[in-house]
Amino acid sequence: MCIRDRNRFEWEIAYLSVVCGTGIVVPLDKSLPENELKSLIDRSGVTAIFYSKKYEEELKKIKLLGVGKLKHLISMDLAEHEDGIYSQKELIEVGKELIKEGNREFIDAKISNKDMNIMLFTSGTTSQSKVVALSHKNICSNLMDIAKVLDVNSNDVFLSILPIHHVFECTVGFLFSLYRGAQTVFCDGIRHIVENLSEYHVSVMACVPAIYERIFKIIRKGIEKQGKLEDVLEKEELFRDKTMEERKEVFKEIHDMLGGNIRLFISGAAALDRTIEQKYRLLGINLVQGYGLTETSPIVGVGTNENYRLGSIGKPVPSVRVKLADKDKDGIGELLVKGPNVMLGYFGNDEATKEAIRNGWFYTGDLAKIDDEGYIFICGRKKSVIVLKNGKNIFPEEMENLVNRIEGVNESFIFGRPVSDDKDDIKINVKLVIDKEIIKDVYKIEGTDEEIKEVLSSKIKEINKTMPPYKAIRGIIISEEPLIRTTTNKIKRQANLDEIEKSENESFSKKCTTL
Repeated sequence: MCIRDRNRFEWEIAYLSVVCGTGIVVPLDKSLPENELKSLIDRSGVTAIFYSKKYEEELKKIKLLGVGKLKHLISMDLAEHEDGIYSQKELIEVGKELIKEGNREFIDAKISNKDMNIMLFTSGTTSQSKVVALSHKNICSNLMDIAKVLDVNSNDVFLSILPIHHVFECTVGFLFSLYRGAQTVFCDGIRHIVENLSEYHVSVMACVPAIYERIFKIIRKGIEKQGKLEDVLEKEELFRDKTMEERKEVFKEIHDMLGGNIRLFISGAAALDRTIEQKYRLLGINLVQGYGLTETSPIVGVGTNENYRLGSIGKPVPSVRVKLADKDKDGIGELLVKGPNVMLGYFGNDEATKEAIRNGWFYTGDLAKIDDEGYIFICGRKKSVIVLKNGKNIFPEEMENLVNRIEGVNESFIFGRPVSDDKDDIKINVKLVIDKEIIKDVYKIEGTDEEIKEVLSSKIKEINKTMPPYKAIRGIIISEEPLIRTTTNKIKRQANLDEIEKSENESFSKKCTTL
């Protein structure tokens, strides 16, 4: 059973009806193009799809073409059965009648906690994506583990903002909220986040770093508009050593901007800038980092107010064990995970499963450090690390966090390019995605290309002075076009690199400003 739609109550009802019955649920990305959608429907073997009116014509066409095993279309919007399409509302009423008549077929359905009941596609192209097979045990063990370390209860209001088809939002934003008896409300869109936080009296939110950065900029603008920035900065230092509750009281006006009820912000899916993380906490806002993957249902570790280290994703949740493989001299190695949350495997891909899970340990593909107290620090993806000729490693995510602090830079992409015939002789470059109007305003310039290049080059040179020479950025590309990202806001590194290589049929040397 597939579900394709935006975040909404009916999506959750459809999901629960399938997993609490005898079916297998396949949450699909609502933004998939038709060719990828057809491929995933075929690969997963789905027989029915829940959807909203927006996707009706596309899905009717796919069904007519006889793609895969697809037989039934179920609309979340129709009031009743129409033109061979079932109504979700009507099916719910039919179900109620069956129960009244004494039919307990689905209520008493025997559910194996070890069998696959969820299929999730990893990000990537149609050919590259893998199908992660998860069981009830995988998901439920993770829910109970999260509940043991995060204080979320029936008094909380959880804002759902990330795509619900993604395991982070599905497990944490939907199922965990439900498990703890909290109320879930749906965000009206990124532009309305702050408004929704206040309007719905939100107390808990799980989201990606980019969203928290956006919220922080709104907070900062509000403070500057009131002429209180200097006062806030002074208070941050003055109350640095106070408790979270004491800082919350000091910065009550800022908390009121967010509705006054925020108890917990959880950041995941990508690395959070330490500066942003620290700023939130200095304001008395309990922002913690979590870490996980689709293959681990997803949570491996999460910080808490009691067990917290700046820059860490916390300690492993109770049922999960971690260790590092192939550690280097700095103590950095690939993070391995073992526990009841680890997937059954990749559906229909035994080879990939054997590669990913060895002796019960899941190889995450992420590089990390673990300190003496058990706190985990994620360094970056193993595949994205740039290895220099001298053997030094560059972690793009770390450097991007530094570059993104430049005013007027919306986002950045660090990449390496050979500077000679020796492919290991690599120069570090960065693509800067800018807001020209902010740059003109902040730096008091007219905004010509040459002026912008000059300003940003000087800022990059300042960053270079804070780093060892081998990390220095030697070339910049400036663009106003956003980076290519997944629906959970992760940078698609190869896709962005390909875009840089081919854009506007220009040579790289013409596009890149050498520092």
